[in-house]
Amino acid sequence: MSETKRLVLDILKPHKPSLLEFTKKLSELDSVDSVNGILYELDEKVANIKITMVGEKLDFKKIKEQIQRLGGSVHSIDEAVCGKRIVDEVKTPQG
Repeated sequence: MSETKRLVLDILKPHKPSLLEFTKKLSELDSVDSVNGILYELDEKVANIKITMVGEKLDFKKIKEQIQRLGGSVHSIDEAVCGKRIVDEVKTPQG
């Protein structure tokens, strides 16, 4: 069976917990090796963040549950990498 190696998620979250605390909590999940969090929009009550997660067998169900426990919601899965190894996107002349 093919395993999920990387996920890039668009997440809406409240101001608390902070981005640092949010990413730390996600990195504590068993299937997650590392998390990168980027704030890209801040509203009066919420923040839009982009989370990149890597691991050998990312468990999306548990990841989504943790995000919800932290008060967030997944807007979209912007990238998913599955298989034996991570394949990075290649730039082409078309875009």
